[in-house]
Amino acid sequence: MKLVIFDCDGTLVDSQHVIVAAMAHAFEACGRPAPDDAATRSIIGLSMMEAMTSLAPDIDTAGAEALIHAFRDGWMEFNSEPEIMYDGAEEAVRALAARNDVLLAIATGKSQRGVRRLLDEKDLNHCFVSIQTADDAPSKPHPGMIEQALSDTGADARHAVMIGDTVFDIEMAVNAGVHSIGVGWGYHPEHHLSQAGARHIVSHFNELDQVLEAVWRGTGAQQAS
Repeated sequence: MKLVIFDCDGTLVDSQHVIVAAMAHAFEACGRPAPDDAATRSIIGLSMMEAMTSLAPDIDTAGAEALIHAFRDGWMEFNSEPEIMYDGAEEAVRALAARNDVLLAIATGKSQRGVRRLLDEKDLNHCFVSIQTADDAPSKPHPGMIEQALSDTGADARHAVMIGDTVFDIEMAVNAGVHSIGVGWGYHPEHHLSQAGARHIVSHFNELDQVLEAVWRGTGAQQAS
Protein backbone atom coordinates (compact mmCIF):
# COMPACT_ATOMS: atom_id res chain seq x y z
CA MET A 1 0.00 0.00 0.00
CA LYS A 2 1.30 3.44 -0.96
CA LEU A 3 0.89 6.50 1.27
CA VAL A 4 0.66 10.11 0.06
CA ILE A 5 0.96 12.73 2.79
CA PHE A 6 -0.11 16.29 2.03
CA ASP A 7 0.81 19.48 3.79
CA CYS A 8 -2.16 21.88 3.96
CA ASP A 9 -1.42 25.64 3.94
CA GLY A 10 0.52 26.53 0.81
CA THR A 11 0.06 23.06 -0.68
CA LEU A 12 -3.68 22.34 -0.75
CA VAL A 13 -5.03 25.78 0.15
CA ASP A 14 -3.82 29.34 -0.29
CA SER A 15 -4.33 30.87 3.15
CA GLN A 16 -1.37 33.23 3.29
CA HIS A 17 -3.50 36.39 3.26
CA VAL A 18 -5.36 35.23 6.36
CA ILE A 19 -2.17 34.10 8.12
CA VAL A 20 -0.39 37.38 7.36
CA ALA A 21 -3.36 39.45 8.55
CA ALA A 22 -3.82 37.39 11.71
CA MET A 23 -0.10 37.59 12.53
CA ALA A 24 -0.08 41.37 12.12
CA HIS A 25 -3.14 41.56 14.37
CA ALA A 26 -1.45 39.38 17.02
CA PHE A 27 1.73 41.43 17.20
CA GLU A 28 -0.13 44.73 17.24
CA ALA A 29 -2.50 43.46 19.97
CA CYS A 30 0.54 42.55 22.08
CA GLY A 31 2.23 45.92 21.53
CA ARG A 32 4.90 44.68 19.15
CA PRO A 33 5.78 45.81 15.62
CA ALA A 34 4.15 43.49 13.11
CA PRO A 35 6.55 41.26 11.10
CA ASP A 36 6.68 41.93 7.40
CA ASP A 37 4.77 39.64 5.06
CA ALA A 38 7.88 37.76 3.92
CA ALA A 39 8.85 36.96 7.50
CA THR A 40 5.39 35.61 8.23
CA ARG A 41 5.37 33.47 5.08
CA SER A 42 8.75 32.04 6.06
CA ILE A 43 7.35 30.44 9.25
CA ILE A 44 4.17 28.97 7.76
CA GLY A 45 4.21 25.26 8.53
CA LEU A 46 5.79 25.52 11.96
CA SER A 47 3.84 24.98 15.16
CA MET A 48 2.49 28.17 16.73
CA MET A 49 5.09 28.26 19.51
CA GLU A 50 7.95 27.68 17.06
CA ALA A 51 6.55 30.33 14.73
CA MET A 52 6.22 32.98 17.44
CA THR A 53 9.66 32.41 18.89
CA SER A 54 11.13 32.56 15.40
CA LEU A 55 9.44 35.88 14.64
CA ALA A 56 10.17 37.29 18.11
CA PRO A 57 13.42 35.67 19.34
CA ASP A 58 13.49 37.80 22.50
CA ILE A 59 10.07 36.70 23.71
CA ASP A 60 9.45 34.54 26.78
CA THR A 61 6.94 31.70 27.02
CA ALA A 62 4.17 33.86 28.44
CA GLY A 63 4.66 36.42 25.72
CA ALA A 64 4.60 33.76 23.01
CA GLU A 65 1.40 32.31 24.44
CA ALA A 66 -0.18 35.78 24.39
CA LEU A 67 0.77 36.12 20.71
CA ILE A 68 -0.70 32.71 19.96
CA HIS A 69 -3.97 33.63 21.66
CA ALA A 70 -4.14 36.93 19.75
CA PHE A 71 -3.31 35.15 16.48
CA ARG A 72 -6.18 32.72 16.97
CA ASP A 73 -8.54 35.62 17.62
CA GLY A 74 -7.32 37.25 14.41
CA TRP A 75 -7.68 33.99 12.49
CA MET A 76 -11.33 33.74 13.50
CA GLU A 77 -11.90 37.36 12.49
CA PHE A 78 -10.18 37.21 9.09
CA ASN A 79 -11.07 33.63 8.11
CA SER A 80 -14.84 33.99 7.84
CA GLU A 81 -14.97 32.82 4.21
CA PRO A 82 -14.29 29.25 2.99
CA GLU A 83 -10.63 28.64 2.20
CA ILE A 84 -9.65 28.46 -1.46
CA MET A 85 -7.97 25.29 -2.68
CA TYR A 86 -5.32 25.59 -5.35
CA ASP A 87 -6.31 24.80 -8.92
CA GLY A 88 -6.46 21.04 -9.34
CA ALA A 89 -5.98 20.25 -5.63
CA GLU A 90 -9.44 18.90 -4.90
CA GLU A 91 -9.49 16.82 -8.07
CA ALA A 92 -6.07 15.36 -7.31
CA VAL A 93 -7.08 14.42 -3.77
CA ARG A 94 -10.28 12.75 -4.91
CA ALA A 95 -8.53 10.84 -7.69
CA LEU A 96 -5.80 9.52 -5.39
CA ALA A 97 -8.33 8.61 -2.69
CA ALA A 98 -10.30 6.58 -5.24
CA ARG A 99 -7.32 4.31 -5.95
CA ASN A 100 -7.27 0.97 -4.18
CA ASP A 101 -3.49 1.01 -3.78
CA VAL A 102 -3.11 4.47 -2.21
CA LEU A 103 -3.92 5.90 1.21
CA LEU A 104 -3.90 9.64 1.99
CA ALA A 105 -2.82 11.55 5.07
CA ILE A 106 -2.28 15.16 6.13
CA ALA A 107 0.69 16.48 8.10
CA THR A 108 0.36 20.18 8.84
CA GLY A 109 1.16 22.99 11.22
CA LYS A 110 -2.52 23.93 10.98
CA SER A 111 -4.74 23.08 13.95
CA GLN A 112 -7.04 20.06 13.97
CA ARG A 113 -9.96 22.49 14.08
CA GLY A 114 -8.72 24.31 10.99
CA VAL A 115 -8.09 21.12 9.02
CA ARG A 116 -11.46 19.64 9.92
CA ARG A 117 -13.21 22.84 8.92
CA LEU A 118 -11.53 22.78 5.51
CA LEU A 119 -12.30 19.11 4.90
CA ASP A 120 -15.90 19.57 6.00
CA GLU A 121 -16.35 22.55 3.67
CA LYS A 122 -15.02 20.53 0.72
CA ASP A 123 -16.54 17.17 1.75
CA LEU A 124 -13.09 15.59 1.77
CA ASN A 125 -12.97 14.02 5.24
CA HIS A 126 -13.49 10.54 3.84
CA CYS A 127 -10.41 10.91 1.62
CA PHE A 128 -7.87 10.95 4.47
CA VAL A 129 -7.17 8.07 6.82
CA SER A 130 -4.71 9.98 9.04
CA ILE A 131 -4.66 13.68 9.97
CA GLN A 132 -1.61 14.86 11.88
CA THR A 133 -1.32 18.44 13.13
CA ALA A 134 0.84 20.55 15.40
CA ASP A 135 -1.82 19.96 18.08
CA ASP A 136 -0.73 16.32 18.26
CA ALA A 137 2.99 16.19 17.49
CA PRO A 138 6.25 18.14 17.65
CA SER A 139 6.68 20.93 15.13
CA LYS A 140 8.09 20.27 11.69
CA PRO A 141 10.76 19.34 10.73
CA HIS A 142 10.54 16.73 13.51
CA PRO A 143 9.43 13.45 11.84
CA GLY A 144 6.70 12.71 14.40
CA MET A 145 3.71 13.54 12.21
CA ILE A 146 4.92 11.35 9.35
CA GLU A 147 5.86 8.53 11.71
CA GLN A 148 2.35 8.59 13.19
CA ALA A 149 0.78 8.60 9.74
CA LEU A 150 2.89 5.56 8.83
CA SER A 151 1.76 3.85 12.03
CA ASP A 152 -1.90 4.72 11.42
CA THR A 153 -1.89 3.33 7.89
CA GLY A 154 0.60 0.48 8.16
CA ALA A 155 2.43 1.81 5.10
CA ASP A 156 6.14 1.23 4.61
CA ALA A 157 8.30 4.37 4.59
CA ARG A 158 9.77 3.26 1.25
CA HIS A 159 6.33 3.63 -0.33
CA ALA A 160 5.40 6.93 1.36
CA VAL A 161 5.66 10.39 -0.19
CA MET A 162 5.41 13.77 1.52
CA ILE A 163 4.10 16.64 -0.63
CA GLY A 164 4.72 20.16 0.63
CA ASP A 165 5.63 23.74 -0.16
CA THR A 166 8.15 24.59 2.58
CA VAL A 167 11.60 23.43 3.58
CA PHE A 168 10.03 22.26 6.87
CA ASP A 169 7.92 19.74 4.92
CA ILE A 170 10.92 18.47 2.96
CA GLU A 171 13.18 18.29 6.02
CA MET A 172 10.47 16.41 7.91
CA ALA A 173 10.33 13.88 5.07
CA VAL A 174 14.11 13.49 5.08
CA ASN A 175 14.09 13.01 8.85
CA ALA A 176 11.36 10.37 8.55
CA GLY A 177 13.11 8.54 5.71
CA VAL A 178 10.33 9.01 3.15
CA HIS A 179 10.30 10.48 -0.35
CA SER A 180 9.33 14.11 -0.87
CA ILE A 181 7.84 16.21 -3.64
CA GLY A 182 7.95 19.99 -3.49
CA VAL A 183 5.29 22.22 -5.01
CA GLY A 184 6.16 25.41 -6.85
CA TRP A 185 3.05 27.42 -5.98
CA GLY A 186 3.55 27.69 -2.21
CA TYR A 187 5.38 29.88 0.27
CA HIS A 188 9.06 28.86 -0.07
CA PRO A 189 11.16 29.22 -3.26
CA GLU A 190 11.66 26.10 -5.34
CA HIS A 191 15.46 26.16 -5.04
CA HIS A 192 15.12 26.12 -1.24
CA LEU A 193 12.98 23.00 -1.50
CA SER A 194 15.56 21.32 -3.71
CA GLN A 195 18.36 22.27 -1.32
CA ALA A 196 16.35 20.79 1.55
CA GLY A 197 16.17 17.43 -0.23
CA ALA A 198 13.18 17.46 -2.60
CA ARG A 199 14.15 15.40 -5.66
CA HIS A 200 11.07 16.53 -7.58
CA ILE A 201 9.20 19.82 -7.89
CA VAL A 202 5.78 20.09 -9.55
CA SER A 203 4.33 23.33 -10.84
CA HIS A 204 0.70 22.14 -11.10
CA PHE A 205 -1.37 19.33 -9.67
CA ASN A 206 -1.78 17.84 -13.14
CA GLU A 207 1.90 16.80 -12.97
CA LEU A 208 1.54 14.96 -9.68
CA ASP A 209 0.43 11.53 -10.92
CA GLN A 210 3.40 11.22 -13.27
CA VAL A 211 5.90 12.23 -10.61
CA LEU A 212 4.36 9.93 -8.00
CA GLU A 213 4.58 6.99 -10.38
CA ALA A 214 8.22 7.86 -11.10
CA VAL A 215 8.97 7.91 -7.37
CA TRP A 216 7.23 4.59 -6.79
CA ARG A 217 8.94 2.96 -9.76
CA GLY A 218 12.25 4.22 -8.44
CA THR A 219 13.18 5.49 -11.89
CA GLY A 220 14.70 8.78 -10.73
CA ALA A 221 12.72 10.61 -13.41
CA GLN A 222 13.71 14.15 -14.23
CA GLN A 223 12.21 16.93 -12.14
CA ALA A 224 8.90 18.22 -13.52
CA SER A 225 8.56 21.91 -14.19
